[in-house]
Amino acid sequence: MNIDLDQLSPREIVQELDRYIVGQEHAKKAVAIALRNRLRRRKLPADLRDEVAPKNIILIGPTGVGKTEIARRLAKLCRAPFVKVEATKYTEVGYVGRDVESMVRDLTSVAISMVKAELQEGVQEEAESRVEDQLLELLLPGLGQPKPKQPAVPAPGPGPAPGSGPLPAPLPPAAAPDTAPDAAPAQPPAENGTVARFRDRLRAGKLEDKLVEVNVTDSSGPAIEIFSGQSFEEMDINLGSFGNLFGGRRKKKKVPVRRARQVLMAEEIDRLVDKDRVSELAIERVEQMGIIFLDEIDKVASKDTRGGADVSREGVQRDILPIVEGSTVNTKWGTVDTAHILFIAAGAFHMSKPADLIPELQGRFPIRVELSALGSDDFKRILTQPRNALITQYTALLATEEVELEFTDDAVDRLSELATEVNRNTENIGARRLHTIMELLLEELSFNAPDLQGQTVTITPDYVNERLGKIIEDRDLSRYIL
Repeated sequence: MNIDLDQLSPREIVQELDRYIVGQEHAKKAVAIALRNRLRRRKLPADLRDEVAPKNIILIGPTGVGKTEIARRLAKLCRAPFVKVEATKYTEVGYVGRDVESMVRDLTSVAISMVKAELQEGVQEEAESRVEDQLLELLLPGLGQPKPKQPAVPAPGPGPAPGSGPLPAPLPPAAAPDTAPDAAPAQPPAENGTVARFRDRLRAGKLEDKLVEVNVTDSSGPAIEIFSGQSFEEMDINLGSFGNLFGGRRKKKKVPVRRARQVLMAEEIDRLVDKDRVSELAIERVEQMGIIFLDEIDKVASKDTRGGADVSREGVQRDILPIVEGSTVNTKWGTVDTAHILFIAAGAFHMSKPADLIPELQGRFPIRVELSALGSDDFKRILTQPRNALITQYTALLATEEVELEFTDDAVDRLSELATEVNRNTENIGARRLHTIMELLLEELSFNAPDLQGQTVTITPDYVNERLGKIIEDRDLSRYIL
């Protein structure tokens, strides 16, 4: 999705979210304004930019109404690093469990992968050229890569040594200092006929099954227990500082050319991408555009502070608070300032309310949005309208078996009614109920699809009632199956 975010208005952001999420207009509007404000902040003078804090959001509503999907699609829209974490996974400092700072490390890891993938695209062509030369050298040892003549080195002193002639020309830009010693040198202007013929055959894919010997990394190695007493997060940072100290040994292995190309491409791309630049850009992206979705925030809200579990839950809140307020977190790629990361918290708040959070944390989530429960009309739209609609997905899946699947409008209405009824009579799990219903509806058809090639199957209300009617009527049975 190539979208100029600077030109994307809040209304257009909502329109993009509408392509995947049904209803919840208030929530979409709130996150669209939050995203637009982040873009506006980047245009402010530097002294004012640092003073503008992100307007963090709490999404309130039952499960399955679109809270996570709204945050995930928003991050994808603005190409921002995004992680979803559950507040219940974290424990107060001093207890066994995940450290709250790990959410920032997870976010940075996502950003590293994003930036690395983007930079790798820029060096793809250069890497392919180098790998081709290396494969020719493996196929034709001594012929594939003629070594360039080494320029004469002048004697030390103010001028050339007597009789040495003129100084050699400087190295071309391609031989930059950051090029690894084993990188393939530039192809000479002319190559002999054998090399040219092999190059043509290699490009034509006629040598893919020929075996060549390459150096591969052996990542196996003995585990050294020198990190006892440290948390996994601390071990992660320490291991990052050791680089390839453990494992990373090289060994020769004979593989087909197609596999050798993959190995060499991975090494060349890794060699051409500046790791320091990746870390720098990733940390900047995390600090300026990162989004952390903090789910199940209601599970750590405490109604009082009498003791017991409530004390632990309040402790988790107090540990999360400095991350949301803005603090420096150490990662193996560098330090990350969390002051401008956007936090979107979510929870059903059945047994508690946002006011049960500690006051300091409440103040850091100034925007509260309540999402509405889904009804029959919403379910019908979810089944048919979004780009990733369930009916679209199942139709495409069965089309791979050459089975054409069709749903009548009445059948879609009946499915929507059944989903609403089950949610009302059992636990309300929102749109996730549709996944269970659709799987049960199409179970037999999916199983027998290879035997139905070339046929068209029409789903009617009678078919829906035949497959689901008895289960819906039996409350006890529907509780276990649907």
